Amino acid sequence: MDTRSKLRVETLAVHAGQAVDLATGAVAPPIYLATTFERDVDGGFSRGFSYSRTDNPNRQMLERCLAELEGAEHAIAFASGLGVANAVLQALRAEDHVIAPRDVYHGVRRVLERMEERRLLTVSFVDATDPGAVEAAVRESTRLIWVETPSNPLLQITDLAGVAGIAKSRGILTVCDSTFASPVLSRPLEFGIDMVMHSTTKYIGGHSDVTGGVLLANAPNAVFEEAKLSQERGGGGGVPSPFDCWLTLRGVATLPLRVRAQSAAALVVARFLEGHAGVDRVFYPGLESHAGYALAARQMTGFGGVLSFTVRGGEAEAMAVAGRVRIFTRATSLGGTHSLVEHRASIEGAGTATPGNLLRVSIGLENVGDLVEDLGEALGTVGRA
Repeated sequence: MDTRSKLRVETLAVHAGQAVDLATGAVAPPIYLATTFERDVDGGFSRGFSYSRTDNPNRQMLERCLAELEGAEHAIAFASGLGVANAVLQALRAEDHVIAPRDVYHGVRRVLERMEERRLLTVSFVDATDPGAVEAAVRESTRLIWVETPSNPLLQITDLAGVAGIAKSRGILTVCDSTFASPVLSRPLEFGIDMVMHSTTKYIGGHSDVTGGVLLANAPNAVFEEAKLSQERGGGGGVPSPFDCWLTLRGVATLPLRVRAQSAAALVVARFLEGHAGVDRVFYPGLESHAGYALAARQMTGFGGVLSFTVRGGEAEAMAVAGRVRIFTRATSLGGTHSLVEHRASIEGAGTATPGNLLRVSIGLENVGDLVEDLGEALGTVGRA
């Protein structure tokens, strides 16, 4: 952390972790594709790099930038968000117990379930919106509490300070998946959370053209350090390429502007859907009707660009609505410049708890009036007598 940590998020997004190239004066950083670096005559590495899996100039710039954005001291870049989750969970021991939300990204749920099936850990899925339920699930063997806020796909809000307080009183580590919020809207470390992760594929990269993940922390802890060793020098080796790091860092420059524009548009879309006869329910924490509205307003600076809604009638009607959109793209992901809609249950597959009539929407950078009209035409006469 340097004096730039005192700067506002828009300035950090442009400048953190990088500087004008000393050799050429280039404003944009070069891409360092080298896989290996020359040793000194005495065998040392005085220039700081030895092998690209261990470190690379582009990865170093990205990690420094994301650490400053998040208000963290340490960052580890990964090749994907699931790579982060796997590294964190594989740092635990077979006798360790994990508490996780019932409404959680299905990829993380599958990792947890597979690890429990193989007796690599035990897990309890709880209503993470209720601190009492989290506390009731704690055991002597609980090592980690995993939270995700806003959650995927029901946009539930977890009390970060409440969970952090429970964990710290018991000596338990916490990690928050803050992908839906991004560092622009929420900084969980400030609420006492030990580690934060993002799928940088989403808002941080922001253009649907690069996959990645990051794990961030202030004080080092055993799980964070084990994840770092696994990623760089152990059997994992799940590091992003120099070009992936460069692309992600390029996306960061516009992150605050994109996220705020997407959040503002998402609220307009959510209010439109809430008043439509063809919609049963809208899941968006920016609506006063949302159970987590007051909490989200306290611990976030905006409500994000993702929302979900259930279509009146059932799964067939929901699929039909998704099939009629013209501007929205039917695709899985979020946080990019294109607005996306997906039928979430069919993506998650067998065993999903997601309602069959739920559509998840990621708002992009198109004109919000066009997006509202597109959804209105797609919903058509659904729900009208």
